[in-house]
Amino acid sequence: MKTLKSLLVAGLLSAAALPAGATTLLNTSYDIARELFAAYNPMFIEHWKETTGEEIEIKQSHAGSSKQARAILQGLPADVVTFNQVTDIQVLHDKGQLIPADWKSRLSNGSSPYYSTTAFLVRKGNPKGIEDWDDLLENGTEVVFPNPKTSGNGRYTYLAALGFAQNAFGDDEEKIDDFVSRFLKSVKVFDTGGRGATTTFVERKIGDVLITFESEVNNIKAQYPDDAYEVVVPKTSILAEFPVAWIDSNVEKNGTTEVAKAYLEYLYSEPAQRLLAGFNYRVHNDTVKQENAEKFPEVKLLTVEEIAGSWPQAMEAHFASGAKLDQLQAR
Repeated sequence: MKTLKSLLVAGLLSAAALPAGATTLLNTSYDIARELFAAYNPMFIEHWKETTGEEIEIKQSHAGSSKQARAILQGLPADVVTFNQVTDIQVLHDKGQLIPADWKSRLSNGSSPYYSTTAFLVRKGNPKGIEDWDDLLENGTEVVFPNPKTSGNGRYTYLAALGFAQNAFGDDEEKIDDFVSRFLKSVKVFDTGGRGATTTFVERKIGDVLITFESEVNNIKAQYPDDAYEVVVPKTSILAEFPVAWIDSNVEKNGTTEVAKAYLEYLYSEPAQRLLAGFNYRVHNDTVKQENAEKFPEVKLLTVEEIAGSWPQAMEAHFASGAKLDQLQAR
């Protein structure tokens, strides 16, 4: 099995040499999805060849999803996006008119072919005794997770902690704010993206707890068969959807409309859903869900709407300059 370090080296992944004039597709994605799409792309290339007889090349770009969205607005010619937050796709309509307003309705499940939640990775033996969100505030625990200002992964983590506090303290805003403020103060390192946070925790060995997507913590644990790490899934967490879209203005220019749509639609197929589950993502296909029922513990999954009203409200109230995140960090 490849080491985590070797996997991190990957930047742009492309298929083998192809005939001149072969169609090239660029998938711009979040930064911890490298290995997933390194496995998915050959599967889709084979499917497309069998279906159409055509050979294609798929290139990957990975970084924090918000950073990727800004790059597309600035001219990165992505054909498709596979992100981890709705707002990072919505902004492509709101600020660039690159996709239609109804992009979420073009594919099933709100254009989210798979989903996850936020979980903890702790070191062998779980020395800090971490079981739930409130344990992160005890025993001088040092936390690592991505910066909510630059990472959808980080925003999910912040909102998950907020949702836990809301459940615990009801309408007591002062107690909720105090909890989230103390939680933020426990952060040892705010990396710009999820993979940077993983590197900080695993390679640099900083922190007692890495908070990231459940898929990521399980993938890391699987790479270390000596049980160097343990996975803790809190009883209450957040529903983390992974929306996808083809970029209409780009695929029209690139002549890739048909293959871009098919690339995303195939994520809903049973073979692809099985691959996604193999990378520890939760999926919608009933057959694959049943096959992996023991793999995913029951969690009370709070939606962004339940916690913050909506993604636009969350962005304005919590993540804008001078908003709640900044206020609580400054306490």
